[in-house]
Amino acid sequence: MTVIRNVQLELARFRLRVLVASLVVVLCFGLLAARLIYLQVVRHDDLLAQAENNRTAVLPIVPNRGLILDRNGIVLATNYSAYTLEITPSKVPNLEQTIEDLAQVLEITQRDRRRFKKLREEGKSFESLPLRSRLTVEEVARFAAQRYRFPGVDIKARLFRNYPYGELASHVIGYIGRINTSEKEQLDESDDASNYRGTEYIGKLGIEQSLEQQLHGITGVDSMETSAGGRATRRLTSQPATPGNTVQLSIDIKLQKLIEDMYGDRRGALVALNPKTGEVLAFVSKPTFDPNLFVEGIDQENWQLLNESIDKPLLNRALRGTYPPGSTYKPFMALAALSTGKRSASMQMNDPGFFMFGGRRFGSPENERGGIMDMHRAIVESSNAYFYSLANELGVDTMHDFMKPLGFGQITGIDIHGEVRGVLPSQEWKRGYFKRPEQKKWFAGETISLGIGQGYNSFTMLQLAQATAIVANNGIKHKPHLVIATQDASTRVSQAITPDAAEDLGLQPEHIEVIRKAMVGVTQQGTSTRVFAGAGYLSAGKTGTAQAVTMRKNEKYNAARLEEHQRDHSLYIAFAPVEDPQIALAVIVENAGFGSTSAAPIARRTFDYWLLGQYPNDQDLALVRAGQATAPVGQALRASEVPWPRGAMPQATAPVTATSAPTPPASTPAQAASL
Repeated sequence: MTVIRNVQLELARFRLRVLVASLVVVLCFGLLAARLIYLQVVRHDDLLAQAENNRTAVLPIVPNRGLILDRNGIVLATNYSAYTLEITPSKVPNLEQTIEDLAQVLEITQRDRRRFKKLREEGKSFESLPLRSRLTVEEVARFAAQRYRFPGVDIKARLFRNYPYGELASHVIGYIGRINTSEKEQLDESDDASNYRGTEYIGKLGIEQSLEQQLHGITGVDSMETSAGGRATRRLTSQPATPGNTVQLSIDIKLQKLIEDMYGDRRGALVALNPKTGEVLAFVSKPTFDPNLFVEGIDQENWQLLNESIDKPLLNRALRGTYPPGSTYKPFMALAALSTGKRSASMQMNDPGFFMFGGRRFGSPENERGGIMDMHRAIVESSNAYFYSLANELGVDTMHDFMKPLGFGQITGIDIHGEVRGVLPSQEWKRGYFKRPEQKKWFAGETISLGIGQGYNSFTMLQLAQATAIVANNGIKHKPHLVIATQDASTRVSQAITPDAAEDLGLQPEHIEVIRKAMVGVTQQGTSTRVFAGAGYLSAGKTGTAQAVTMRKNEKYNAARLEEHQRDHSLYIAFAPVEDPQIALAVIVENAGFGSTSAAPIARRTFDYWLLGQYPNDQDLALVRAGQATAPVGQALRASEVPWPRGAMPQATAPVTATSAPTPPASTPAQAASL
């Protein structure tokens, strides 16, 4: 009985184990079935998309960057494709040894190594960085044969920016460069993040920077089927990239080159405007630089040469250089006197060749003849004493309030980044500028020098050119602008850029006429008479000489005893033709002395080109560069017949809009003089 009872007990235990095991098996199959239902039904769409993504790769297609043209359709910035040898540092075990081994296969110069080192310091280890660019087909084939030896090294086809005229107009055009870390962070946070996938370059300066959105284009995408190893096997879908728009500038590149040639090795700036529209006809800053150096990443040696040069070639002097305007400020001072009622044009005063105030003698080096001065003669002969006393009568705040609408010490709003404000002094400005209490007070003696464009006055040539254009345009103010049209790369439809509405400053026509006649007198019997002798048009102008360094009390200026960078600046403002102004400009030649010797001759030949279609011959050009020119010598060349560039005529792209240089004025000099 005991044996039977034990057997039954064992059978019961066995049946229980079988039941438990069966339940476990059923539960496992149930869980498996539930999981299958969840994956196949609930998450079907999601998992299908993931599987498809594992099978495909989306590759960005970088668009061609838009072209930049001058007003006549000459290409100033374009693109070319080339092979580059690139290294991803994070994938290379021994970077220095790899470069040495590559040098046995391809030519790698010290400049290539320096540039690569600079890019590596600025970039990240996982980025692909170019070591060599512009590889020939033979070099590509030579590397491909030994590709297996160099993990982390690849040959890539890249688009490169090219500036065919090198240093010419480099501050206007600007350049592109590799996107740095801070720019990458800004792009990632912007709405354009997706549009810059695959893009490694961005506008850094000039029009390349300020018109970046127009020039960049729209990035395309390729959807590629990939193997298990990640290799592309076939293209599934493709959305092509949209090239950037073509941008047309208002500058005449041939005029720009003429002006830059006239400067030679000298420093300075010139801005020429159409006073009726605000179009910038020339925007010169000397010295210049070659923007092509920056496209592939500038090497340390060239960067130091540019960045540490005493001549500051990277400084856009037309936009960011600020200078005292000197005697070119006097016509605007006279206009302030008339507009505020402080003086009439006929009011006379004696100029003894100096002005005494507070026991201090303020000299008048530009006019030691003196005599009885009315407003006309004071401008024509550049009487310092007249304008010293006028400044004292007006006061600093009255001068500030009148000059501000003319654009002095203000941002003009030109369509290029980096413009500076300069200084238009006032008592409020001084209180905010200086820190120590004793420096904040305005002293009456500080007002005197402002009348002749010295003291705290500090303006850009762009501001001075705009103010001159306002006088030329009878008190109507236009915002200066460089871009006149864009062209859609896809539709080829051109669109003119509509400038901002003009602003009437409310100046009295009779007051402006007094100033215009006096500025005409400067070119007919005043300080620039010899320079404009025989001109085929009537122009209005004003010479100026501005101190680069402050002279001590009772110390007389002697250029021979000063370093070249400490000598006075040469300035000139002008517009022409007087009866129907087509061009207004402001020009400075740094440390070149009197305005009539260096700045005015550049203005004369700029007008000759724009109004008469004339180009100086080599002899005359050499005299201008040397600061020894007056009126042009020898036979002028026809601008239309001067080769462009020297020795060859490049193919120009058709202008985006129907724009061309204006024709010479219909009136004769005799007719103009009667005005």
